[in-house]
Amino acid sequence: MQEAVLALLAKEPSHGYELRARLRQALGPVGDAMNDGQIYVTLARLEKAGLVTCERAAGLTDRPDRKIYALTPAGQQRVADWVAEANWTSPAPAQFHLKLVAAAAAGLADPRTIVGAQRRDLLHRLRDTQRAAMAEPGHSPGGLLLEGTALRLQADLRWLEACERYWTSRRDK
Repeated sequence: MQEAVLALLAKEPSHGYELRARLRQALGPVGDAMNDGQIYVTLARLEKAGLVTCERAAGLTDRPDRKIYALTPAGQQRVADWVAEANWTSPAPAQFHLKLVAAAAAGLADPRTIVGAQRRDLLHRLRDTQRAAMAEPGHSPGGLLLEGTALRLQADLRWLEACERYWTSRRDK
């Protein structure tokens, strides 16, 4: 979630409530399960790591304690690295979805480019998994695991196709 928060801040400095609302909008029903305090804990960690700065909002009489968060140069670099990364080490559709939404909203990258990089990575993994499965003796426990891994990668590739269709249709509007 840290990278998603950083990416949302890449668009513009914001306060925690705004970031929380944007995350909920990006995640839909999945975002409703997030704890409201989680965003503030994440922001505190990011500030401690030197990735964001925090200033008190001036001129707000109704909320004098409101803090505005902005990226530091290190935070900007972390976002750029995250957007460019094609790494699907574990099934994390919500995390990847946030990357696409945040990259599009902040103008960091074309989501279709991110999908393409991810697709190439998954295709390489699928090829390697299928080769390993073919080398496994028939009906072995290892072969079963490799089959499951291949099926999961195929499902992830189908989801990436759906992502590409969505972002292509948004681009055409």
